[in-house]
Amino acid sequence: MAVFQETLAVRPRGAGLHEITESVARVLARSGLEGGVVTVFCQHTSASLVIMENADPSARRDLEAWLDRLVPADDPHFEHTLEGSDDMPSHIKMALTRTSESVPFADGRMLLGTWQGIFLWEHREAPHARTVIVTVIG
Repeated sequence: MAVFQETLAVRPRGAGLHEITESVARVLARSGLEGGVVTVFCQHTSASLVIMENADPSARRDLEAWLDRLVPADDPHFEHTLEGSDDMPSHIKMALTRTSESVPFADGRMLLGTWQGIFLWEHREAPHARTVIVTVIG
């Protein structure tokens, strides 16, 4: 079994879903492996990963709006607000979603569904530098 790993630098300009599917596909291509599993891991506690619809942006906007309603900024019950009103909500949103995703691949291509994409979900309003570890096992 072979393992190939790279770190992606992702620089979202603010909150929202930022597609990284092509960046992950490029890492997979560089691995030279034909079949196995690619794992994507986000090294942060205020951002997460999700596989989501990548054809119609309204699906992503609806998901973002729903989670914002579920965990609003400025909740007076939050104690952890040192970095701003979106500090604790960003941690809760990360905990409710995922920090990693695994996708099988064959013939050197991820086996994502027709409308699936891999997204870094930035939960903070301010721009941040994020690191995502891509590990290809085949």
